[in-house]
Amino acid sequence: MISTVVWGTGNVGRLALRAVEAHPALKLTGVIVHDPGKVGRDAGDLGGLGRDLGVAATDDAGAVLDGRPGAVVYAASGDVRPDDALDDILRAIRAGAVVVTPALYALYDQRGAPAEMREAVLAAVAEGGGSLLVSGVDPGWGNDVLPLMISGLGTEVDAVRCQEIFDYTTYDQPDSVRYLVGMGQPMDYEPPMLAPSVPSMVWGGQVRLIARGLGVELDEVREAVERRPLDATVTTELMGEFEKGTQGAVRFEVQGIVGGEPRIVVEHVTRIHPSCAPDWPVPPTGDGAHRVIIEGDPRIEVTVEAVDASGNRAAGGNATAVGRLVGAIDWLVEKEPGLYDALDVPMRPATGKLGRTAR
Repeated sequence: MISTVVWGTGNVGRLALRAVEAHPALKLTGVIVHDPGKVGRDAGDLGGLGRDLGVAATDDAGAVLDGRPGAVVYAASGDVRPDDALDDILRAIRAGAVVVTPALYALYDQRGAPAEMREAVLAAVAEGGGSLLVSGVDPGWGNDVLPLMISGLGTEVDAVRCQEIFDYTTYDQPDSVRYLVGMGQPMDYEPPMLAPSVPSMVWGGQVRLIARGLGVELDEVREAVERRPLDATVTTELMGEFEKGTQGAVRFEVQGIVGGEPRIVVEHVTRIHPSCAPDWPVPPTGDGAHRVIIEGDPRIEVTVEAVDASGNRAAGGNATAVGRLVGAIDWLVEKEPGLYDALDVPMRPATGKLGRTAR
């Protein structure tokens, strides 16, 4: 079994603990945390398993990496600390570990990543013999391997559109929702996530991955952003009140232009209440979904709705991201050390998991 460490135990890390424990080829051997209040707690407690796993959390990353684990699931956030996240990941690669993570947006399309970042990863691979895969759900399988797989069912393909449609009150990240995305802020507030070039920085790699998979050259990548205010004050169960006139919905597209037309589009439609922007796309049911639309002959539309045990779709989406990453570990261990992306690593069946819950 592959000795596996989970680094970070927030929204993604909790799910990673469960996924590693349930995987028949992996053995959880370490948990790294940043919060002093979590040091010494058992992994089963941190993962919400309801039983101890006999692995205590530590904030001593060096000691854990000195044990030369076979794999590290890096689940700490890279949104506001990308340099620190990269440093952590490079340490793990130099220690010889296969690292899987959703934390570094620039490396989703590793071939198009900034040269200095790519060279730093390749140097760590050469030094330590580890590997790296960066992926997730959106950005991730929802706008790379899924649309490419579905496109193969078409006779003619005119355009590929990937949508994430969500009510953000289901997210357990109030600071990100209110300040990074701008929900509940005055309409003259400039959300960092919507600043010019930021959507392309986060999702542009997915557009390039689809283009590479389809064998087409992009003319350029464009952005389009639209925001709507709330018509009335609303109160949400998880995040409190959002006032009338403040931002209540966002719609943006990252467009891959081919032959002067937007042929590959990653679109987000995000609301804080279903009453805002009702004319925009909505999920078939519930609070959110991921959808792929292949315009062509035939027209193909596939919608994915994932929920966790409590019925939360944001957590369900995170769980699928974790499943994609953790499910790739044993494949990566068998391959040569290197820097991989989602098109390199196959989407794999849940071999050995049918009827199996976390041990």
